[in-house]
Amino acid sequence: MSLDDTRMADLVAAARAARARAYAPYSRFQVGAALLDEQGRIHAGCNVENAAYPQGQCAEATAIGHLVMAGGTRIRAAVVVGVADAPVTPCGGCRQRLREFAADDCPIWVADMALVVARFTLGGLLPHSFGPDHLPTVA
Repeated sequence: MSLDDTRMADLVAAARAARARAYAPYSRFQVGAALLDEQGRIHAGCNVENAAYPQGQCAEATAIGHLVMAGGTRIRAAVVVGVADAPVTPCGGCRQRLREFAADDCPIWVADMALVVARFTLGGLLPHSFGPDHLPTVA
């Protein structure tokens, strides 16, 4: 399956729909994310805040949980949707979470509610990363 613009548009739509479901009563900053797995399935998630701020969860983390629960093992593409003056890219922690399941060349698109505002690769967002390939294989 190719990662053409049509398939990426499906991811953008899923991330926008997920953003609408965000639970963000404290910051009012809604974020949605959508991931494409190795089987061509889309897994979406939204941010979920908590009154104890460190206990909140990013949209990317929610989407990764959905991917894993569905049996996915690889992220082939990702979209993050947020509305701000600057592109809403994955936070540092989520860049590392994505790295667990995605290669450096994985496309990461950033969109608002109207446009795709930036296109990156995971390696561009998280250069010289530490990942599963750095650890010895357990037999």
